[in-house]
Order: sequence, then C-alpha cells, then structure tokens
Amino acid sequence: MRVLLVSAVLVSLVALSAPQEKGLFDPLYQIRDLIRYYFYRADEVSDQDLLYGAIKGMVRALKDPYSVFFTPDEYSAWQESVRGEYSGVGMEITIRKGKVVVVTTFPGTPAYEAGIRPKDWIKAVNGKPTEDLTLEEVSMRIRGPEGTKVTLTIVTPEGREREVTLVRARIKLQPVLYEYWEDKRIAYIRILFFTARTPAEVGRALYGLPLDKLRGIILDLRNNPGGLLSAAVDVASFFVDEGVILYAQGPVYGYRPHYSRGNAFPNLPLAVLVNGGTASGAEIVAAAIKEHGAGVLIGKKTFGKGVIQQVVREFPDGSALKLTIGEYFTPKKNKVHEVGIEPNIQVGDDPNTDVDEDIQAAIQWILSQAKEGQPVGTP
Repeated sequence: MRVLLVSAVLVSLVALSAPQEKGLFDPLYQIRDLIRYYFYRADEVSDQDLLYGAIKGMVRALKDPYSVFFTPDEYSAWQESVRGEYSGVGMEITIRKGKVVVVTTFPGTPAYEAGIRPKDWIKAVNGKPTEDLTLEEVSMRIRGPEGTKVTLTIVTPEGREREVTLVRARIKLQPVLYEYWEDKRIAYIRILFFTARTPAEVGRALYGLPLDKLRGIILDLRNNPGGLLSAAVDVASFFVDEGVILYAQGPVYGYRPHYSRGNAFPNLPLAVLVNGGTASGAEIVAAAIKEHGAGVLIGKKTFGKGVIQQVVREFPDGSALKLTIGEYFTPKKNKVHEVGIEPNIQVGDDPNTDVDEDIQAAIQWILSQAKEGQPVGTP
C-alpha cells in the first residue's frame, strides 16, 4: 500500500506538468534506481522517504519561506497549530533574509515568559544552526511533547546573543479576548489570531456592549501573526461600512478586490493597536481601518507580511502542499509585503515604566474624540 501511495503522489505531481515537460522529470526515477543500486545503506531508506525528499527539494527551490510540502505527521501538526492548540513554546516564526526570525510570541506561553520578542533571530535549536533549514523543519525541532525541554539560541535585533531553555507546554489559545472598562466606558478587544471562529467571537464581543454608554473601542492587534484571509475580511467588515478591504493578486485569480461584507455596528471612535508583531491578516484589518478613515493606528510599524498561502492539494497518504498563491495590497493599493504599515500615532516604549503606553495613548485619543466631537479617524 505504501508503494501505491507513493506512486499516486508522484503521478499526481507529474500530471500537473505540461506534456512537453514530462521528460524533464525522468531523472527522478533514474536517481531513485541509482540510489537503490549504489547506495551502501539503501535498505534503510524507503521509496516514500525518497519521494518526500524530492518533493521538499522542489518546493525549497521556490525560495519562499511560506511554501511547504508537509509529510502526514507535519500536516497534522500544522493543522493543530492553525486551530490554536498544540504542544510547543507558543510563537510564530518566519524567514527574513535567510534567518529564522520571530513574528510574535503569544501571552502566557513559555516563549513569551522567557522574553522572546518579535524580530529576534533564532540562530540555533538545541545547538544545531537553523541556517538552510525550512520553516517547517525549524518548527518541528522546536515543538515536542509537553513537559520536555528545548534550548534556543536567540539573537536580538541589537545583536545581543543568549541561550534560552524552555519547557514545552500544551498551547491552547483563545483567538479573541475582550473587556468593558465601565469607568472609562471603553471596550477593549484583543485578537490573537484569525481562525474560522474569530469573526463570530468579535461579533459576540461587539454586540454584547452597552452601546448607549460606549465612548469608543480599542482593537488590539499587537503580536497577531494573521491567519485566514476570509476571517480578516469578515473582522474588518465590522468597522468598514463599505468598499474594498484588500486587493489580491495571483496567477490563479488575477487581480481581484475583496469587499466589506457590510457593517451594522455603530461607527464609534476606534483605536487600533499595532506593533512589529502585527502581520498578515492583522495587517489586512489594520490597513483597511486606517485607509477608510474608520479609526487610527497607534503603536509601531507592522511586520510586513503581505502574501497569501493556500493548501492547494491534500494527497491520499495524508501529506499536503501549501503554496504562496498571491500577494495582497491595501484599499489604496499600497504594498504591504516587506514594507509594513505605519501607525497614525507612533508610541515608544519607556523601559522605566510598567504602564502599557499604547493602551494609554489609545484611551487618551478616544476620550479626546468624545470630548471634542471630532470625526472618527482624525488623528
């Protein structure tokens, strides 16, 4: 059965090529036969291992950190992480200029408690360099059974190197957290990532608020690595009444706008918190709110991940192929990828205070809008 599955995957991949290109991939079969004949430990490697290695090499040739071929075990682990529940240290990573860097760490997780922050470089895992490894290879080395240890060599953007030993934990994240601050009459909604259930939870938070008393809303997108594009569009639609949320461009669907689903929630002063860990789907929401004048961005420049991924094929043996299928642009057609989004109000960090300066700035801005009656979106 294993050989049949291997053959099925290979035939499926080759079938996607144009007829005149089929001969180009003949060396794959020849190399397999040469390995079987010459390699001194050939009996320790299955045909499936050889196939997976060949496919991973093909995807790695794309030089795109977000395109991945998953083995069945890797795909299962990845699906767990997308649902927000897995065993690991609680952070999102990417590759920038050949280095594995942190996009964000989630509050309350081992990575966050150890002081690992966005843009830190993960130089090594358990003493083994991450150079030339794929994102999935690094992720699989960091993840592991709950209660086991992993040592990361971390280099900060300023060049300070340190070793951090973390105890892996069961990570279970709620995508949306919210509070109503009655003394200030301000709602605080934090979105940790975008899953299929994120829009419903944001809607539950919004429509459970005392609208007759509410002065404004703080939407916290700091350290949000993104998630489902459709979920980001749905969330942005709560705040953008009409118009384009983003433009997507890719070889399958051309150049296409995604529009607001329409908003029934009252337009109130809206302060959106962003920082260097705000990425992908979170940047979609932030850019749409900023460029439609539905609110202001407060904090620091965002990460700059403006490309779209999709699992384009699941194979019979449980493996899968995830590819970057396009790039997205803001409603005003501005580029996001490797550029980021500048906030309306820049806020620095004071190392001598425990006060969350971003939140304080957001509160002050909302109160100023309520007092002065300025239009929503005026910085």
